[in-house]
Order: sequence, then C-alpha cells, then structure tokens
Amino acid sequence: MTHQPKIDLSPKVSDEIRKTTCYMCACRCGINVHMKDGKVAYIEGNRDHPVNQGVLCAKGSAGIMQHNAPSRLRAPLRRVGPRGSGEFEEITWEEALTRATDILRPIREKHPEKLAFFTGRDQSQSFTSLWAQGFGTPNYAAHGGFCSVNMAAAGIYTMGGAFWEFGQPDWDHTKMFMIFGVAEDHDSNPIKMGLGKLKARGAKVIGVNPVRSGYNAVADEWVGITPGTDGLFILALVHELMKAGKIDLDYLANLTNAPVLVNGDEKSADHGLLLRDDNNKLMVIDRTTGKPTAFDTPGVKPDLSGKLREAGVTHRAVFLHMVDRYLDPQYAAEAVADRTGIPADRIKRIAAELADVAFNQAIEIDQPWTDFRGQTHEKMIGRPVSFHAMRGISAHSNGFQTCRSLHLLQILLGSVEVPGGMRFKPPYPKPPEAHPKPHCGVQPNCALNGPHLGFVHGPEDLALDADGNPARIDKAFTWENPMSAHGLMHMVISNAHAGDPYKIDTLFMYMANMSWNSSMNTRGVIDMLTDTDENGDYVIPNIIYSDAYSSEMVAYADLILPDTTYLERHDCISLLDRPICEADAVADAIRWPVVEPDRDVRGFQSALCDLGGRLGLPGFVNEDGTQKYKDYADYITNHIRRPGIGPLAGWRMAEGSGVGGTPSEATADGRGSPNPDQLDRYIENGGFWMEHVPAEAAYYKPWNAGYQDWAVKMGFYDAPQPYIFNLYVEPMRRFQLAAEGHGTRQPPEHLRERVKSTMDPLPIWYEPFEEAAVNSYEFPLHALTQRPMAMYHSWGSQNAWLRQIHGHNPLYVPTKVWEAHGFEDGDWAKVTSPHGTITVPVAHQAALNDSTVWTWNAIGKRKGAWALDTDAPEVTKGFLLNHLIHELLPPKGDGLRWANSDPITGQAAWFDLRVNIEKTVAPAESQPSLPAQKSPVGAGPDKLAWKVGK
Repeated sequence: MTHQPKIDLSPKVSDEIRKTTCYMCACRCGINVHMKDGKVAYIEGNRDHPVNQGVLCAKGSAGIMQHNAPSRLRAPLRRVGPRGSGEFEEITWEEALTRATDILRPIREKHPEKLAFFTGRDQSQSFTSLWAQGFGTPNYAAHGGFCSVNMAAAGIYTMGGAFWEFGQPDWDHTKMFMIFGVAEDHDSNPIKMGLGKLKARGAKVIGVNPVRSGYNAVADEWVGITPGTDGLFILALVHELMKAGKIDLDYLANLTNAPVLVNGDEKSADHGLLLRDDNNKLMVIDRTTGKPTAFDTPGVKPDLSGKLREAGVTHRAVFLHMVDRYLDPQYAAEAVADRTGIPADRIKRIAAELADVAFNQAIEIDQPWTDFRGQTHEKMIGRPVSFHAMRGISAHSNGFQTCRSLHLLQILLGSVEVPGGMRFKPPYPKPPEAHPKPHCGVQPNCALNGPHLGFVHGPEDLALDADGNPARIDKAFTWENPMSAHGLMHMVISNAHAGDPYKIDTLFMYMANMSWNSSMNTRGVIDMLTDTDENGDYVIPNIIYSDAYSSEMVAYADLILPDTTYLERHDCISLLDRPICEADAVADAIRWPVVEPDRDVRGFQSALCDLGGRLGLPGFVNEDGTQKYKDYADYITNHIRRPGIGPLAGWRMAEGSGVGGTPSEATADGRGSPNPDQLDRYIENGGFWMEHVPAEAAYYKPWNAGYQDWAVKMGFYDAPQPYIFNLYVEPMRRFQLAAEGHGTRQPPEHLRERVKSTMDPLPIWYEPFEEAAVNSYEFPLHALTQRPMAMYHSWGSQNAWLRQIHGHNPLYVPTKVWEAHGFEDGDWAKVTSPHGTITVPVAHQAALNDSTVWTWNAIGKRKGAWALDTDAPEVTKGFLLNHLIHELLPPKGDGLRWANSDPITGQAAWFDLRVNIEKTVAPAESQPSLPAQKSPVGAGPDKLAWKVGK
C-alpha cells in the first residue's frame, strides 16, 4: 500500500473562467471557457445560463478542438490557380480589402443588383442584411431557404410564430408531446432537458419520423411514417377530431379567424376574401344579436356557424368551410392509411389520445388575465398537449401546407399559448402584418428602398420589375414561389450561371459550403462555379468568400476573407435576429474574444464594417464620410435600429442618465440609448441578459393585454398589436384570385394552375412534386439525410473529437429491403436517382420506414479539404446524398425545368428524393470520388496533442 501512486483528485482546471456563448450548433448554450496561461484548457456548461442551465453536449465540449483545428485559415488568400484547384497565395488584409473594394465599387455605382450576397448559418442576419441594404443590391438572403423556411413562414402566417426560436412546448405542464421530423441537431440541449422533465412526470412522447434515432428512439411511441405524407396524417387526425367533436370551440370562436365571414360571391373579384367593415375590421356574426360586427367588439360572442345573406349571396364563416374540407372522406383514417404507412386504427387511437389529454386532463392556473376585448378571466385554462417539428416535415415540396396543417391541429385542440401547450418565445408572437414586406427598388449608388426579406400579402408585394420579371437572382417573391420569406439560397448559383433572370458580376458568400453539402446537385454546382464562356472568362466573374476553415467552398473563390473561430470574435445573438429567449423570459447574448487570434484573421462582420466604410455605404459612414464603426463590437454597442432600440436589449442607458452612472441608476432594459459599457455588463453577467415575463402575461400572449403592454415597454413593438390566429390565410386567396384572372398583376400562363391548386387558404395535402414526376417502380425508395446529434455545421466532421463518433456514414437500409437484396455486413450498394448514381457502404436498421433509406448529412468530405488526409475515412467511406439530388425536377415534357422546391416558399425539397438500390462489388472508396483539392493550410498532423499550462 505504501507504493500506491498519489492521485490528485482535484486538479487545477484553470487559472480563469471566461463565460461566453457556444457556436457548435444553433442552441446558443452558455459555456464556461477555462483558461490556463491564456489558452483554452476546458469547456463546460454555464449553470446560470437560461438556455442550457449547465447542460453541455459532445459538440459543445469539443469546441476546444474546433478552436485548435488544423484546418483554420491563417490569412487572406488570393487565388493563383484555376478555380477549384485550391491554389492560393497569402496576402495582407489591406490587399484583400482593397481588392474587394475595387470589385464592389463599380457594381454599386452602376448596377447594384449584380452583387449576390448570401450568408450561411452566421446568426448575424440583422447586420448582414443592413450591409446588403446599404449596398443597394436586392440579392441578399441567408440559409433559411434551404433549411426550414416552410416551418417559420407557415407558423408566422398562421399564428405569428412557429417552433424552436419562435416557440417551445410548456415542458412543465405538458402531458402529451408529439414531435414531427425532428433530428438531433436543432435546439438539442433544451429538448433533451425537456424530454427529461416529461419522462420524470410520466408524460407520453410520440415521435413521428421515418427514422427512429435520437429523440424518436427514446419516445414512448414511434410512428415510422412514409416521407412526404406527414400532412396527410395530420389532416387525418383533424378529420377524426372534428368528426368526434373533440375540438376547442371557445378557443376557435374567440381567438382565431374561424368565425370570420368569407365572401361567397363567386362573381366578385373579392370572392374568398374575408369580409371587413368600414373600419377594415374583420367581421363575425355575434351569437347574441345575430348581426355582423367587428371581431374585436367588446362583449361580442363570435358565431362559428355564422352566415350572412346579402343580395342573394350567402357569406359563411371560415369554420363552415373547414367543416366541409376536413370532414371529407378523403381525410378519413382508412383513406390515408396505405399512403402514410400508418394503420387506420392507430391513427384513430392517436387522435383519441390527443383529445383525452387535451379535454379530459385539462389544467387550470389561478392567474387572472385580461384579453384584448377588455374581458377579465380569473383562470388560465390549459390543454396539456404540445407539438414540435422541424426540417423533416418542412423540406418537402408540400412542406408549407404540411406545416400549416400541424398548426391547424394544435389550434383546433386549443393548445397554443395555453398552459401545457406550445408557447411563444418573446419577442414573438408577431402577426404577419408586423413584419416588413420585401423590397427590390434598385438605384445606382444608393441604398435599397427597404429590407430584402419579409412577408407578402398579395401579388402587389411581389419582387418583380416593371416588365413582371424577377427582380432577384434567386427569383424569391415571384410567381414561382410568392411567399419565399427567407429567399432561395440553393438557386443562386444555378440562376447566376444561367443568367436567369440576369447575369451577375460578383457572388459574395459567408459560411455557406455551396460547392459541397449545402447544394442540391453538388456536381453540377461545381461545374457552374468553374464554367467559362467563349472568351475563357468565368461565367460567374468574381467570387468572394469568407470562412474560418479550409472548406470545400474555399477552393472555388477568387478572394478569401478568413474568419475567426467563435472563441475569438464578437457576436450578437439579438432580439432583432435569432435570440435565445425562453417562453417565460426575454433574453439575448453575446460572444466575445475569450482569446485573441494567433493568425491574421478577422471576424467577418468586422471586415464588413471596414468594407462598408470604404464603399461609403449608408449606415456605415458618418456625415463626413469616415467609417462609422471601427469593428463589429462598435456596431453592437452603438447601432440604433429605431429610437431606443439597438442590437442588444440589456443594460442600455436610461432616459436622462449620464455615462458615468452606476448600472442600477443609469441603465434600462429593452429601450434606451447606447451604453459604452454595455458589452462589459454582458461579460460580467456571463455573456447574456434576461428579463422574465410578468406572471399575468405568461400565457395567451397574442390576446393578453398585460403581455401586449409589457412587450411595448420592452421595445418589441411600439404599440399593442393583439391579433387572432389565421386558420384561413387570406393572402394565399389573393394569389389564387390573381390566378383566376382578377387584378392587374397575374401569374404567367404556365403557373396559373399551380398557384390555384397549391395556394389554398386552408391547409391541404398534395403529393410531393418529385414523387409525382418519377416512376415509383423504377425508383421505389425514399432517401433522406439527417444531421447527427454530434455535428451541426459541416465543419463538425473535421473536429478531432467528434470524428470519433461519426468517422464515416453508411447508408441505412430497412429490414425488408436488406433481406430482399441479400445484403450482409460490410456490403456496398449502387444507389441511383433520376439525377445520378453513388456507390456507398450500407448498414442494416430495423427501426426504419420500410420504403426509406437514409444517411447522416455532411459527414463525407472532399479530398484536400478541411486539412484531412486524402485517405481519411470521411473521404474513402463517407459520402453525400447530395450527388443524387437536383435543384430542378426531372423534365416532364413541357419544355420547362421546374424548381425542386416548395411552390409557395421556394424551400428546397431535399426530402422528396426517390432512389433505386442494388448490391454491388465494393470499390476502393465511395463513389463519386472527385479529384483532390490543394489545401491552402496543408494537411493536419497525424496526431493532435498539446498541453495547456503546467
């Protein structure tokens, strides 16, 4: 015993702890960064942070490897070889910014639209959009168009918000929780914490997903639905609930537009629009008087079965149209069972369980509140059923209507913004009318005439030029996809290459790996980026790109502006953008340089401040023409979006206070003047600010006078704006009317029928476009990708720790297909779609929809990228399903190539892919295998090892 080693059970972990915000996924968790000798030694969760309360996942812990990754870019780069070769030379920042200015200034002076500026998951969109607006180009958007715009837009148009950053389940009161199409990458720590609460209380969790992994694996019940049929399943639940009378009639009558009258005059140009009085107020029939009145009249009792007979025409309430629609036998459980892959008796049983929990297990909270009609309620009544959904139901060509169907379901149950249901996160909810409309007014050497992105309310809001042609390079807000609230980033390169609707001069991108995993038709996009015209010039003349790492996209740029890692930069997780709020609290956060870069790199947003000054962009220069913000931190502190409102809501200067006052005396939350010490206050508080919602405002936010007043005080909006939910989305009917021949702005002939059939103001289901276009016998299987829990950004699979979890990705095959093809462990398969072929390793998965194969997204890497060895498993066995996908649908003989997108929002239909699979001889490595790129940072060492501190 005397020779046993002495073990230090409490080693010194750090000299100092610096608190900031994680960026290893989009959770935005709080982290404690332990420092030794000025270097990062260890990362753990911040227990005081509202998002994760100390919980940290593998990604967050592995941030230390991300910060030290060998693939980090080291200095600005100028291309010296052909595009795609990876041949660069390092230059100074002055050279890089001068070159960028020389490219961009002539564009702004003559044709601002010839700049296409698109960003990836940068979480600073309120800033980058301001820069693009100042430049004057209409061509700006972020990654939402190929991610989950269907979910966000459907939620805002229907009820003023959706899931994730807009809302969350009432984890403390929910008794039944259904998740649809949720992989493990979004909001993972809060969902895991919430599931823990539900499991502890014995609440039931149902996971609806073709793949049983992650959250679906721990669900009490897994519904292995056929891809693309979620909307049909949801509307079958609606059918069964309505048939049984298990819907919340009071909720529908008082808080939605279900009782609002619909114009029934088929000869009118307003047929199908909602009736309004002389004050433009929506009209309902009052049950007490039997007469039409404004929906918000004090004391009104809206009639769900209201009718108004005028001039021989009957105008009926929205609810009566819903009854006609959803009691139709086409939505019966028996009618949808085969297509969805869910037996009819199971659909009926789930509907019955939802009804039982919502109505027989309702909860009450003794908390008075006053509604927007002035009526005081003594209690808050809860329907303890909640839902959550993400990309899985969104990334289909029927995704917008599917997402709307889910919102319809939860509203019928009365389970939105009530105890136990789905709750909005401040600053949401906001009605669609509270958001800007898209703008496309371009003038040389001027700012754009307003924000690029927004919510249209009819054909008059489309981004079309005087001749009716698309004003944007991605064709957002056109008849092809009228309500494309996030733009169409996946169409930018192909449209620019085709010169449709016009040619551009410069493609400027940030953190968007568009030559690899972020593009549909990866091989085609690579060809477009490198294609030359008859003169030998590149078809897309200039490409400027910013990234922190040597990604696949870096090789295709002409000029590289190297970004920092997230531990070396300022970031603003703002209420103006994508905040970290919880349902019970408003919150925002920052990142700050807990360490300084050891390379010649700069935060991209700071580089934009410099470029904005050099180009003289409005908002980025002072009156004397000097640069307004020296860097992004300066912008965060001093920018004013509107009086009293800036990027950060915490610790602003109170009215009439001086700079030298103490925080308790001098600062204000929500509204106030810029505070030069604001970032210091955030750092002292752990990198975040939070203010709790008052108890009387905790629920019923869209209709709660207490919440509305508090929201004005906090600066979410300048006046109370209560509203009712839009089960019937009137803007969609306005587009239908145009397609029927009404109005001065109408769709082109080839789009009339599509607009009429898909833009129904009540949720519908239709077959996904690719599924309808291909031969299901030739391509019998659905093919999907999911983000793994251990990785979010494409950069995750170059992380030395996370690679141990997902070093390569097989194609998972269901039992029925596995046995039919005689697959065995270690086998490979050739997988073919209408667009291409890949050869990949396969693996068996029993918990998988019978007609579906799937794989992890973005694990496969290209040789030479990310400082990985050319024989790394991500290269030899990893692969992309993207090689099988195309941004256009297969030709259908009409001479047109239709976009492989949702026809309403333009969201990329990633998950409509149909394939065939066959067993094949194993190649030396997965196919296709593209030639290696040269690495501007070289290859990483065989082993990563270092010691921090003593």
